[in-house]
Amino acid sequence: MDVILLERVEKLGAIGDVVKVKDGFARNYLLPRKKALRANEANRKLFETNRTRIEEENASRRGEAEKAAKGVDGKTVQLIRQASNTGQLYGSVSARDIVEALEGAGAKLTKSQVVLDRPIKAIGMHEVRVALHPEVSVTVKVNVARSPEEADLQAQGIDVLRQMFEEEAAPLVAEEIASAPDEAASSSENEAEQA
Repeated sequence: MDVILLERVEKLGAIGDVVKVKDGFARNYLLPRKKALRANEANRKLFETNRTRIEEENASRRGEAEKAAKGVDGKTVQLIRQASNTGQLYGSVSARDIVEALEGAGAKLTKSQVVLDRPIKAIGMHEVRVALHPEVSVTVKVNVARSPEEADLQAQGIDVLRQMFEEEAAPLVAEEIASAPDEAASSSENEAEQA
């Protein structure tokens, strides 16, 4: 189905572009959300007569989004979640969790503006894109940790999991080093007895 776009749609086109899309995408997404019109003669004439108004409305919405972007861009939010020793979360961090944390920091967002390619299922620092307008998107850092102290370490750039594994491995390495001279002495005694 051919449609005329009424706003920029990512990976599809800009305002006024006539694009061919699958029927279901047009019927279920673009047309109900008023992002496009069916590309027939009547709608083309209607679009051309209203083009300046549509572009002005888009420019004003983009200006508002750019103002809002200044308050959101580069923010870091901290989420405390339960996780296993390997860093896997018991559950996941969703867009709703990120919106609630950003609202606590003073930003006004909706869940649909947070673009998560996949849910966050591990502790650590994650960058999340927030699309305030089809042409305006910003990046927010999400610090997922098991405790506030761990979150502070992660914010400083310390890999908490690696540090934890190194601390667990240190006593084992010390035991191996301590037992190595004993093994070397016993093996030299065995060689002396055999000779």
